[in-house]
Amino acid sequence: MKTTSKKKIPVLRRYTSLPSLLHILRNRQITLLSPSSWSDRNDAFFLSQYRKRQNASAVLALCFSEANETYHHWRVFTGASDGVCIEFNREEFLATFDTIPNIKKGAVKYKRINELAESPPSVRRLPFMKRLPYSDEKEFRLVYVDNSGESEAKGFQIPLTCIQRITLNPWLPNSLADTVKATIRSIDGCKNIPIYQTTLLENERWKKSAIGETDS
Repeated sequence: MKTTSKKKIPVLRRYTSLPSLLHILRNRQITLLSPSSWSDRNDAFFLSQYRKRQNASAVLALCFSEANETYHHWRVFTGASDGVCIEFNREEFLATFDTIPNIKKGAVKYKRINELAESPPSVRRLPFMKRLPYSDEKEFRLVYVDNSGESEAKGFQIPLTCIQRITLNPWLPNSLADTVKATIRSIDGCKNIPIYQTTLLENERWKKSAIGETDS
């Protein structure tokens, strides 16, 4: 008899700080921000051009990853012991934005410089375009076009049920990790959210394989 494997639920990962996580959980709200402070100035420029060509007051964005966990994600997007990764159920999370005007959703496309020179992107693709060296990020974005007045941030309500896992960074000491888990679970509606600390930097099963030990 042919067996079928359990279908994996597609997720979006948001790497952020612990204070940002607590804000999301307590307020049941996720905040889109101005790209003006992004370290990738090429990326920020594309968003600024999109704002100008849309004649918008502001364009706000929030970035997620469709990729599995990597060291790169932790070091670049959190870079400290207060970093966390929030895994959202993709379908449920994105569905909350379906009826909100001026929200754009899409995966980022990665291009070489000569590709854009030969075929410049359309206006609608400007917020979803990055240089090829960033392709390992497998980024997905929410973009909000604000025509009501210039703003640096805007919050949107989300159901906590769309959060299916929270992962703590690998640099957080175990004693602090336990405190952080307890704090998160004390927030209304968060008691049953799975919380783990990544073993990316130190995994006992991986180390046992080097000395010939198994779990049997």
